[in-house]
Amino acid sequence: MSSSELLAPLDLAFWHLESPTHPLHLGALAHFGPVPAAPDHEPPPDVLDLLARRAAAIPRLRMRVRDVLIPLGGAAWSADPDFDVRRHVREITLPGVDFPAETTRLAAELMERPVERGRPPWEMYLLTGAPDGSFAVLVKLHHALADGMRAVAIGAGIFDEIAAARRPVRRPRPVPPRSWLPGPGLLLDLAKDRLGDLGRAVEVGASVVGSSVVRAGGLDGRPAAALAADSSGTRRLATATLSLDRVHRIRRATGGTANDVLLAVVAGALRRWFDGRGPAALPGADPRALVPVSRRRPGAPPGPGNSLSGYLVDLPVTEPDPAARLAAVRDAMDRNKAAGPFRGAGAVALLADRLPPLAHRFGAPFASGAARLLFDLLVTQVPLPRTALSLGGAPLRGLFPMAPLARGQSLAVAMSPYGGRVHVGLVADGEAVPDLDALADALTAELDLLDPPETPEGPGTPGTPRTP
Repeated sequence: MSSSELLAPLDLAFWHLESPTHPLHLGALAHFGPVPAAPDHEPPPDVLDLLARRAAAIPRLRMRVRDVLIPLGGAAWSADPDFDVRRHVREITLPGVDFPAETTRLAAELMERPVERGRPPWEMYLLTGAPDGSFAVLVKLHHALADGMRAVAIGAGIFDEIAAARRPVRRPRPVPPRSWLPGPGLLLDLAKDRLGDLGRAVEVGASVVGSSVVRAGGLDGRPAAALAADSSGTRRLATATLSLDRVHRIRRATGGTANDVLLAVVAGALRRWFDGRGPAALPGADPRALVPVSRRRPGAPPGPGNSLSGYLVDLPVTEPDPAARLAAVRDAMDRNKAAGPFRGAGAVALLADRLPPLAHRFGAPFASGAARLLFDLLVTQVPLPRTALSLGGAPLRGLFPMAPLARGQSLAVAMSPYGGRVHVGLVADGEAVPDLDALADALTAELDLLDPPETPEGPGTPGTPRTP
């Protein structure tokens, strides 16, 4: 009998929330330098073959989702008996005239397409054609398969350093189906579990609804329509690279965390972007960002599936002073952390954990439109290993994460620090946000505002931003 594992409630929710115009997969576009020359008489490594072999060796990537009879409406991960890694790992050769731009455009097109649901829900693309021999790898993982931290743990298995140190991984234990005729003891245990879940659902639900009512009461001042447009099903991708040293220099001068600084940079970039669209484009209210929060304990190994909550932050786009924007973000995040991840509308992911599988299956069409009432955009940070990484000896130059778009929303921002830089991936609806490159440029300009770049007279003073 093949191994199987029931989908956790939040994983099941992501599985059913997906639609053809709203694919719910995470992505990452990794850029590598050229493969170093092999020793004499040894052929260089075949990167495509290397990718395929390492991906096939990751047990989670051999699992597909299958419906189960019990629990009613549930689904389980089970080993794909017809697994063929060649269906998931492909090579695409680009013209190579402007390789970075070509990979970004192609990645956006590939991110539009949902992964095939009858097979393990992931894809990898080796993108080649750069004149200097450098290459890129695009990874797509369905959100039901992993949250950001778990996705990193899965995807890291393709790197030389992690693959070499990988230990044999135990396959998931089979989950025996519950009996059609459970005994009195099991019935009592199930009833207690349901009552406990109901109590926690009411508590979390009241907090979510309370925050949503406050949000709905301010709809007259909603942020610009570009962040809450009907979906066209198309995707646009832009990238930016920021100095992590400068981010930390601002943090040391102003307090808070590096994530606070990055959120303030996003807020300032949005203000610049709106202003570039014309005087009337600046929204009458600050857009609300969902900032995902992992519920995994620090240092604990990333378990299967998703373990998420979230904080809601009103990004101070309407505030003209950059120092005040940073202070507002820091204060908002401090309030969120004091309240914890079980309060506020950002805790809606926790509510999913308390609902029975049947509710996810039939409630997905109704829940899919709720995100636009709770938040306007997603801003997330995806951590990477701090050690230098490579593939086939080719050094990793940068990795740009990509987050999915919720229904009714047009922009998601994901950031990954690596190698002294913060790599930012912006995913947008292709029709609602055609000028996404301008927003990427605005991120760099906003960091310059918070931390003036070095001049012949020396570096600027962090924490004392210039007024544009």
